[in-house]
Amino acid sequence: MIILGIGNLHHDPAACILVDGKLVAAAEEERFSRNKHAFGEFPLNAIRYCLKEAGLKVSDIQAVAHPSSTAAYDRHKWNYFFRSVLTRPAQAFKAVIKSGSRKKNFMEQPRKVLAAAGVEASVPLHHIEHHVAHAASAFYFSGFPDSAFITMDGSGEFTATMLGYFDKQGKIHVIKEFIVPDSLGFFYATMTDYLGFEHDDGEYKVMGMAPYGDPSKFSVDDMISYRNKSYRVNDEYIYATRRTRYQPDKWFSKAMAERFGPPREGDALSEPYIHIAAATQKKLEDITLRLVDDYLKEALAASGGRLCFAGGCALNVKLNQRLIAHPGVSELWVQPASSDAGLPLGAAALVAHEAGDKIQPMRHAYYGPEYSTEAIEEALKKTPYSFKREASITETVSGLLNKGHIVAWFQGRMEWGPRALGNRSILGNPTVKGTADSINEIIKFRENWRPFCPSVLEEYGREVLETKHDSPFMTFCFDVRESWKKKIPEIVHVDGTARPQYVSREHNPRFHELISKFHQKTGIPLLINTSLNRRGEPMICSPEDAVKMFEGCGLQYLAIGDYLVSKQAI
Repeated sequence: MIILGIGNLHHDPAACILVDGKLVAAAEEERFSRNKHAFGEFPLNAIRYCLKEAGLKVSDIQAVAHPSSTAAYDRHKWNYFFRSVLTRPAQAFKAVIKSGSRKKNFMEQPRKVLAAAGVEASVPLHHIEHHVAHAASAFYFSGFPDSAFITMDGSGEFTATMLGYFDKQGKIHVIKEFIVPDSLGFFYATMTDYLGFEHDDGEYKVMGMAPYGDPSKFSVDDMISYRNKSYRVNDEYIYATRRTRYQPDKWFSKAMAERFGPPREGDALSEPYIHIAAATQKKLEDITLRLVDDYLKEALAASGGRLCFAGGCALNVKLNQRLIAHPGVSELWVQPASSDAGLPLGAAALVAHEAGDKIQPMRHAYYGPEYSTEAIEEALKKTPYSFKREASITETVSGLLNKGHIVAWFQGRMEWGPRALGNRSILGNPTVKGTADSINEIIKFRENWRPFCPSVLEEYGREVLETKHDSPFMTFCFDVRESWKKKIPEIVHVDGTARPQYVSREHNPRFHELISKFHQKTGIPLLINTSLNRRGEPMICSPEDAVKMFEGCGLQYLAIGDYLVSKQAI
């Protein structure tokens, strides 16, 4: 069956195509529009790309899946009303009084997208519950026969957290749901705002800041509490109502600033903010682990310890490290596009499963556009810098990296999800002191304390990192072995961890070849790998995007296809 998945229309819109259970193409709209998170945009460019990549016409689409559900809205609107009527009465009454118009919007918005894309109104449109789509995006592509699952984000049709399991027939069973405003995602996002970053964008920065602080030096117990197998946020501080907000675009309240001081400003690390970040991160981890203990023990035992995780919070690699360490968890699989960008994938997978298609597991994340040599040459003709087609781009670039140079690396199909996995990357030598600082300062223009990730030859991953767990998508972090910390200082975070990608010869032969040649030259089987973009921009998609970034930052070398572009004389 040919199924088009289209995603969230508020932020991170995306599209995907499944053909007989095989994921053929997937991409986020932001990569084409160049507007990070593509707020309020229809995923039309993403739809057109997916159809082109699959070699299909609009008329070939047999079904469409979209992650919105009026039934889920109805199921929880009264729960939301009674939870919120005393602390946020306006929202509580609107949830009930305006339920008709909101549900109508659920039904009409996807149809507007499809009409704009040229899809006939006769094509069946399946509405899949938001958190069910998140769960499906992880389970059906994990390759697991059965599994417990967690989904966790801000909210979707009132649900903020869902726990349950998939049985051996692939049927979902929901054990427990938590509804907004009691949201771990909103809690973390509110603290992100207070710490000087943007909610729905800067949460990973809080995660990176947390290891610099001491969680015992600041308490967030007033913000969110856990008792009687349930958590509850403090409405006075978290996801504040508009009239109580510190500023209209911030989610924290005036009361929080009055009690704990003004919000953080600037890029530097400072107290007490590093301790607030540490306490925030620890609270997220502690509550999630308690949810696993209270609701998933039996499901984990029945599945042999397999756990799937999706939703925005699933991109928190420190949380994932603790989940892997949980005694009941033997294996964790996280959807690499765990944000709302992954929703169309889960929605389409559920429709495919119910149609009888066998879903093929995701073994890589290279589902975006690839560009021909001719397209690359056309873009390079417009740059003032010299370029040359190399006999072996991997030999040339490994030599540059060995000498301590930083190289932009643009190859093959673009990655699906927020992690650079060796096709739209900035690469560096992890042994050369100052490389990370240079990338932050003159290339990405971001905070100088931000950590970098290693891309490791998969056959050496367990030698470098203290784990037996696989890590193909940079969705986990692990402790770096003591014997390696001094060898590769530029990818070791302040807490002694790293967020690795294990690079497979099968799934990315050119990137594997590059790291292998670097290994032959240096004895180091890994590279610094960060996304090919500048602060505030989406990851690079096209050759034109790559050339524009190259010209506008401190990069000296760009390896694009077989070509090396240089600001130095070649």
